[in-house]
Amino acid sequence: MRAQPSSAGAREVIELWPHPPAGALHPGMAEVVEQSSSDPGYSSRRMKGVSRPHMIAFPAAQPDGSAMLVIPGGGFAWNYFEHEGYYIADVLNRAGISCFVLFYRLAQDGWSDPASVGPADAQRAMRVIRANAARFHLDATRVGVMGFSAGGFLTASLATRHSASFYAPVDATDQLSARPLLTAPIYPVQSVDPAYAYGGAAPSLFGGPPTAAQIREWSPDLNVTPEAAPTFLVHAEDDGTVPVANTVRLRDAMVAAKITVETHLFAHGGHGFGVRSQPGSPDGLWLPLFLNFAREQKLFG
Repeated sequence: MRAQPSSAGAREVIELWPHPPAGALHPGMAEVVEQSSSDPGYSSRRMKGVSRPHMIAFPAAQPDGSAMLVIPGGGFAWNYFEHEGYYIADVLNRAGISCFVLFYRLAQDGWSDPASVGPADAQRAMRVIRANAARFHLDATRVGVMGFSAGGFLTASLATRHSASFYAPVDATDQLSARPLLTAPIYPVQSVDPAYAYGGAAPSLFGGPPTAAQIREWSPDLNVTPEAAPTFLVHAEDDGTVPVANTVRLRDAMVAAKITVETHLFAHGGHGFGVRSQPGSPDGLWLPLFLNFAREQKLFG
């Protein structure tokens, strides 16, 4: 069951791959969509069972050629596609930025290489957006990516490992660059080092404690090079799910490599605030800050 958007601004579902990706350990699994909010005035739907990764396009009503790939979080078990997807797209659309919300394969759904499936889908999504630039009236050089929590892991991986071979090329689209103009990992799962990591990261990605080699390969802060993309970071100090050290370590690595980075740490907000009306959360603060950063980086404006 596809999670059809409720917004009239959404135009189409875009499949990432010409054929369903191989490696599913549970062939025939179905997409499951459920409501995670108990507030009747606030919808926060989530999806699992993604075997055909796809994006939903949210073209801006008055596009200026810029685009953002938006990657929801969900602990590698779900895609929380409304408060960390559709609602974000709505805000960015108002600034003239067309958006593409990603529904990616989830490590916990069961894949032969669980660590790679999400980064592969994110990398492919960047290329598919660029392959469709003319059709959506985009400037292919002005494509960024924003991701939340586990989606922040995919985002930080694109920031630092955009040229890595997460999958074997399947068609001409894979000749295009996957490097974002800018990235925005929001309260990201980032390090897989148990000293700093979100507790569910290694079990989801590796099936157990990580080896030293896995920590080195899969922690974005350990893979920052001069080719890393400019990065905007947001985290709450009281995040009880993903330690704020994830953001701080990535920020420090970016600074050491002389990569443009802007970091905002809020005293309160917890985890998963996305976009919603909740007293005490940093809603209404971080997105305008991001838009200012994106304008400075020439994404739009």
